Amino acid sequence: MAGRGAPRPWRPLRAVVLVPLAVACLRAHPASRALRVGTSGDYPPFTLARKEGLTGFDVAVARRFAHDSGRPLELVRFGWPELAGDLAAGRFDVAMGGITVRPERALVGTFTRPVLETAAVVLVRGEAAPTTADVDRPTTRLAVNAGGHLEQVARKLFPHALLVPSQNGALPELLRDGHADAVLTDDVEADVLAAALPDASRLGPLTHDRKAYLARDPALAAELDAWLRAREADGTLAELRARWFGASHQNLRSAFDSDLAALVALIDLRLALMPAVAAAKETAGLPVEDPAQEDRVIARVRTRARACDLTPESVEALFRAQLTAARAAEDSFLATTRAQRPAVPALDLQGEARPAIAAISDAIVERAGDLAADSDQLAGLDRTRLAELLDVTLAPLSARLAIATAVTHLQRTAPVQVPIKHALLKQP
Repeated sequence: MAGRGAPRPWRPLRAVVLVPLAVACLRAHPASRALRVGTSGDYPPFTLARKEGLTGFDVAVARRFAHDSGRPLELVRFGWPELAGDLAAGRFDVAMGGITVRPERALVGTFTRPVLETAAVVLVRGEAAPTTADVDRPTTRLAVNAGGHLEQVARKLFPHALLVPSQNGALPELLRDGHADAVLTDDVEADVLAAALPDASRLGPLTHDRKAYLARDPALAAELDAWLRAREADGTLAELRARWFGASHQNLRSAFDSDLAALVALIDLRLALMPAVAAAKETAGLPVEDPAQEDRVIARVRTRARACDLTPESVEALFRAQLTAARAAEDSFLATTRAQRPAVPALDLQGEARPAIAAISDAIVERAGDLAADSDQLAGLDRTRLAELLDVTLAPLSARLAIATAVTHLQRTAPVQVPIKHALLKQP
């Protein structure tokens, strides 16, 4: 994430995934091992610093997880431009506080399953609803959180506007006091800001984003992910969402629904890395299509399928559909001029990109195994609706329908029948 001034160089720590369920239960931890949670404290209602301390939805989740896992909690403030660097440097163990799932963030930590879906919106003063053309002009001062996901959204969607990157907590004052003509935020924070700006109108939704938690250690991410799955199933997260975001965001999820949301997020994350993969191939002088590499991908996921009690054929079909979508995404990126391309992280193809994608692919198979375990609900999925859940900006409808169809056709392997020894039978 680029902030203002000189960029802070960092290197990926590991290949990263939105982790699958990897632990069955939480275990006690030594009292000396505090859970260090990084949070900004300036992004209500996710995280907010008050005189009495930090509060917000994600702070409440952090407190509950720390309590349930037997850890003392230590909250560490971070600035948005420094999020990736601070996590990579080990200032905290996990970032919690309105963290948007982005591919470049997945290079320095491991994402959990999503806990909320949001959308970018623009707020302006006045009753007249703004249009994109109103905002995207050189005379419009568009304030946005510096160094965060939404700064990148602003640069992509409103390239002609005069951006005013600022600390997130200062955004409402900038708009209220006339130092900005518009503010780009998400729909959840916009509801909070609107209370202080009763005459504000909004434009949007402009994006479809997911909020999750970003852990430095994959083992911690797996533990947190398992806990989140359980808290979705027992209604705890739904209650917290209703408390902090309102009833419209309560979104009660079963374990199956949570697993499905996680699978969709993984597929989107894999596709979101393809522009960076295309750039890496271009730098290395390699073509987009690489049949030998695709064969290696298929061989790997077929092996993983057997370990997850899935038929290799159904998993191969899922990945064939994803590979087709990935090639299209790479071709689309390379077809544009360098000046028109969106910014992507510079990755080493062999040392960074492919290991990261391999880890994501493994997680996709594991999540697919969780879904296929509930064959009745899987059979009831509508492929058109499922295709709509996938990010429309990453693949055309035909590609998303192909992926969705493959998901609905996932199959479990037949259970192994163990013959009963006659010697074990009760003799008459």
